[in-house]
Amino acid sequence: MTYPDGPLPGLAPEQETMFEGAALTYARHRPGLPEAAVRLLADTLRGRPSPVLLDLGTGTGQVPLALLSAGAELTHIEAVDVSPQMLHQARQALTPVLGHCTLTLVHAAADAYEPLATLPGGPDSGPDLITFCRSYHWMNGRAVLEMADRVATPGAAVSIMGDGSLWTHDADWTRALRELIQRYLGAERRAGARRAYAEPRRSYEEDLADSAFKDVTEHLYPVTRAWAPHEVLGYLRTTSFAAPELFAERHQAFEDEALALLHAHAVDGSLVEEATFRVLLARRPKGAR
Repeated sequence: MTYPDGPLPGLAPEQETMFEGAALTYARHRPGLPEAAVRLLADTLRGRPSPVLLDLGTGTGQVPLALLSAGAELTHIEAVDVSPQMLHQARQALTPVLGHCTLTLVHAAADAYEPLATLPGGPDSGPDLITFCRSYHWMNGRAVLEMADRVATPGAAVSIMGDGSLWTHDADWTRALRELIQRYLGAERRAGARRAYAEPRRSYEEDLADSAFKDVTEHLYPVTRAWAPHEVLGYLRTTSFAAPELFAERHQAFEDEALALLHAHAVDGSLVEEATFRVLLARRPKGAR
C-alpha cells in the first residue's frame, strides 16, 4: 500500500475520515454490482493486450472483485481510496482471487492520484478502464476527469455508476425510515458530522461533455433487492446520512425504533427495494488519442 505524507491534498478532514469506522460493516452490508453491469465493464477490456483497471473511490474493492470473479483477465489493478481501513478490506477481499494480476492500493484523494510507478506494459502504459462506483459525487469532477485523461491509455473507457441509496429510494418503508432519521437528525440530509449533503451542481453527463471523454452511452439495469430489517440497520451504519456518530448517545434508541419500524413494514420478513443501477460509459471521441 502506498501513502502520501500528511493530510490528503484537497480533501476536507471529515471526508478523509467519513467511512473509516464503517469499513468492515461496509464490506458486509453494501450491495454489489449487477451481473449485467459487470459484463458491460468486462467487455470494455476485451482485446486489450495487458488490461489495467483504475478504480477510484474503491471502498472495499467491489468493482475489481466483481471483474475478477467474472473472469476478466486483468493484468494490474490500481485501487484508490481516502480510507486506509477501506483499503485494508479491499486487500482482504482481492488477494485470494488475484491470480497473476498485480494489485496496488493507493491512499489518496481521486483527483490527486498519479501513477506511482510504471504500470505493466511499458512506459506508455496506463489504465484501460477507469471506474467510479457510488463514489464520483464525493469528488471534484472536473479535476478527476482531467487526471483520467492524463493517465488513461488510448481507447480507454471511463465508467461512472451507481444506484442511489435508501435515502433516495421511494417506497413506503424507505419514506418512513427517512422521516425517522430526520426526526433524530433534522430535515436536511447529512453528509458526515460537519455538513449537509449538497446535490451536485451539474449532471455527470455535463461533466463528461466538458471532458476528453465526450462519447457517452447510458446503460440502465433494474435491480430488485430484498432486505431483512437487521440488514438495513447494517447498511445505515455505512452511510454518511445515518452513521452511528451522527446520533451520538441516541444511536441505540434510533436503531431500536428503526428496527421496530422496519419489522412493521416487512412482508414475510423482507423489505423490497426496486432500484435502477445506472452506468455511464464514456470514451474519447474517435480520432482523439
